[in-house]
Parts: sequence; C-alpha cells; structure tokens
Amino acid sequence: MPRILIVEDEPAIAELVALNLRHSGYETQCVGSSADADTVVRTALPDLVVLDWMLPGESGVALARRWRAQARTRNLPIVMLTARSQESDLVQGLDAGADDYLGKPFSNAELLARIRAVLRRKAPESTDVAVQVGRLSLDPTTMRVTAEGQPVHVGPTEFRLLRFLLSHPERVHTRAQLLDRVWGDHVFIEERTVDVHIKRLREALAPAGCAAMIETVRGAGYRLARPAEVGASPASTASA
Repeated sequence: MPRILIVEDEPAIAELVALNLRHSGYETQCVGSSADADTVVRTALPDLVVLDWMLPGESGVALARRWRAQARTRNLPIVMLTARSQESDLVQGLDAGADDYLGKPFSNAELLARIRAVLRRKAPESTDVAVQVGRLSLDPTTMRVTAEGQPVHVGPTEFRLLRFLLSHPERVHTRAQLLDRVWGDHVFIEERTVDVHIKRLREALAPAGCAAMIETVRGAGYRLARPAEVGASPASTASA
C-alpha cells in the first residue's frame, strides 16, 4: 500500500485529502509544517508527498528545493498544492523540484489522477540498457549521465527526458508526445511543463558542450540531434 505524506497547515483541507486518499487505498499521514515533514521523512521515506506551498516557517518550495539537494530525498515524488497559479509560480514550483503542481481550489478526482500519474512515472522502467549518442552516455542502472566519461549532473525528470531522447535520436517529438512518453500521463499536465524541463536539461548539458544537441523544431517540438547534425539546419531550429 503506497504511503503518502500530506503537508498542509489547514486541517480541513488535510483531512479531506487524507480521507479521499484512504478511500482510494493509500496509507496517509498529515503534518502541518515543513519542520514536521522533515522529521517524518528523516524517519522513513514516504512513497509520495502532497506539499502545500504556503506553510508556517519554511515554505513548501524551500523544503522541496532542500530535499532535491540531498541524496536520500533527491527522487522523492512531490505533488505541490498552491493557491498561486501564475506561470511564474508554476516555473518556480517545478524549478524547486516538484513533479507536478496543482492549484487551489482543486478537485479530489484530479489530485488522485495526478498522484497516480506521478507514482507511475516514478516506477522503475522495464529496461536498464545503457544508451549513447555522440559524446553523451546514460546508464539507467547507476542513474548516471556522462560526456566522454565526465559526469553530467541532471535532475530526475531531466534524466528521464534525456533517456527518452537518447533512445530516439533524430526523431521530432511533440510536447504532447514527450508528456505521454516521459511523464506517463499528460491529461492533467500542461505542455509548457516540457519547455521548463528542456531548458533545465540544456543548462545541465551546457558545461559539457552538449546543449546544442537538444534542438527545438519550430512548429513541431524537440529532437535530439547527432553531433554531426548539430547546427546543420539553422533555418528549422531555434532555442526554446
């Protein structure tokens, strides 16, 4: 039974979320602050955290960013809840490390669907075959990306995105296709989420000189180009 930690300082919301999750077969635990959430996570990692943005003391965004910086909690699935719904807030939440982002007020059915989608995305993939294109290599068994043997540091979502692109080089993928294949269920996730993670992936690849391999194909989507093709058709590509 998946165990979900609910970090929400409004008791009525926390209890409603917990009740619906329990009815759907999840084990739940509720806390009202980042400090209490940290204590629970240090004791035993939950399968997923439903994390409110606005919390007393340390914010949910700051807590998510801190968890992502620690090896033990780096891959902890996080669904962030917030009353803030501007695009800049979405970007900030994703940049902090949230796997998904849901604005208040929200329906319980949508929250459950997002939780199921995140848990599916976090499940181990069926193949652990290493992939390589040009100087870039990715090993799923060790969760490492290297460029000619030198480590390239990417986040968990960027790792999955790069793995898919490396496995299908030269092909153009729409944002909807990437959401479906990388995120696992794109019904409730906005396509601009892809742009955020493509930008972060390019930033991670830049020190290794590989950022240009991720190309934007105008009016279509993205592709990973083999090194010999990078920059070959400037009229058809542009940075996101």
